[in-house]
Amino acid sequence: MVTQLDLSNEDQKLIVRNIRKEDVDEIVKLAQLGFGNPAIAFTKKQYLSHIEIFPEGQVCVEYKGKIVGSCSSLIINFDEYGKEHTIDEISGNGYITNHNPNGKNLYGIDVVVHPDYRHMKIGRRLYEARREICKRYNLKSIIFGGRLPNYHKYADKMSVHEYVEQVQKKNIYDPVLTFQLMNGFKVKGILPDYLKHDTESLKYATLMEWENVDYVPKNITYYQHARPVRIAAVQYKLRELTSFADFKTQCEFFVDMSSRRRADFVVFPENFTLQLLSFIDEKVPSKQVRKISQYTEQFIESFSDLAIRHSVNIVAGSQFVVKNGHIYNVGYLFHRNGKIDSQYKLHVTNDEKKWWGIQPGKTLKVFDTDSGKVAILLGYDIQFADVAETAVNEGAEILFTPFSAEDMQGYLRTRYCAQARAVENQVYTVLSGLVGNLPNVHHLNGQYAQSAIFSPADFSFPGKGIVSESEANTETVTIGDVDLVALHRNRKVGTVTPLLDRKQRKFLLAVKKKQDDVKV
Repeated sequence: MVTQLDLSNEDQKLIVRNIRKEDVDEIVKLAQLGFGNPAIAFTKKQYLSHIEIFPEGQVCVEYKGKIVGSCSSLIINFDEYGKEHTIDEISGNGYITNHNPNGKNLYGIDVVVHPDYRHMKIGRRLYEARREICKRYNLKSIIFGGRLPNYHKYADKMSVHEYVEQVQKKNIYDPVLTFQLMNGFKVKGILPDYLKHDTESLKYATLMEWENVDYVPKNITYYQHARPVRIAAVQYKLRELTSFADFKTQCEFFVDMSSRRRADFVVFPENFTLQLLSFIDEKVPSKQVRKISQYTEQFIESFSDLAIRHSVNIVAGSQFVVKNGHIYNVGYLFHRNGKIDSQYKLHVTNDEKKWWGIQPGKTLKVFDTDSGKVAILLGYDIQFADVAETAVNEGAEILFTPFSAEDMQGYLRTRYCAQARAVENQVYTVLSGLVGNLPNVHHLNGQYAQSAIFSPADFSFPGKGIVSESEANTETVTIGDVDLVALHRNRKVGTVTPLLDRKQRKFLLAVKKKQDDVKV
């Protein structure tokens, strides 16, 4: 029968602290009661040895003056032991005489909670205390062998591997393994003959691990716990020009302003060179874009010069390029060190085919920059989930989407997909769009945009997954800071981990297909 507890003023009455010598007798009784099998609990001499050798790794929870939970740990180099080991081998026969202060892993050798207090999240508090120890000592991970106390009920129906799989799928409840999985630990293997007196588990245990995402290898002398990147997305207004020099002057204004705000990237919209048509005397759409392509060399020289002089990486929207007689819509990345990269638009809209004869590119690229790995998904490309997935699988941390849209519907398709790509790939996405119109130029009688920077939707990111966004249909620059370290941490330990889970799903599907092929 569970004792009914008074939880008023719980915070003042519940203390998480290191175990002291005078606690040991009480903890021995707690362990014998909590495990339900005195044979698998540590003895008084063993607990005293734990405190003597590694006092910081021995933790208890005290509630109203009574110890209601405890855990014991030591530091080792797990690679020296291997995946098949016993509790006696890993714990120095229970005395932790093999504790290695210079090791890389925190190994947990017991966690016990008083049966009457298990509804107070005592176990979770102990696991959090272990995580703090792991971080304080800059250890790579927490590892332990987890009991399987309900396995004896299913041993005549399934193997231990099948049992663990069913627990992971939530088809079977195991009080220990289920709790460990819910606290962020991953199953790394099965340990036979782990705990010789554990009859409930039939001596089996699961090898469990929690990775410390803040771990810094000891051979690294400098480490950033944040990698901030500042992005300026230009919401660019179309206006009448008299020359290419006018165009460069207008662009330089935004580059200079972004550089003064110490942006790492400034992003211009797709098709913003259509503005050149305001002084090009050509009325046939297919001929217009070919006339614009004649300015490609000036375009490249100008933006490379701007990137170097203003020390900012420029995602220069897109420019029309003729290659082997075909016309393409090409995005450019001008690095502030002078390097130039390009990305051909992969998916061409119906209007681009109909009016301009644009041909699709064939290759998606991911670019290394001094501020992370990035990819350019021009306009329509962001609406294809597999393109973004491929870019992220190749290491992309930021997806830039220069776009142009004639109406709100076209813009919303781009926006909704950009936000979806940010969530499903745990990546930052950036929109930069055109606004305004050129009444005398075909296809530029109206543009709609609300430029924005999006993040995954989780606690470590801004509300609603919006880092920054501009006012709709106004010439402006929206600026936001993103953190690449937070991004990678979220990919490992986010509330959901779609990128990791998708890879696991594909692996499982591949294994199943291989098995089916063998059956055939």
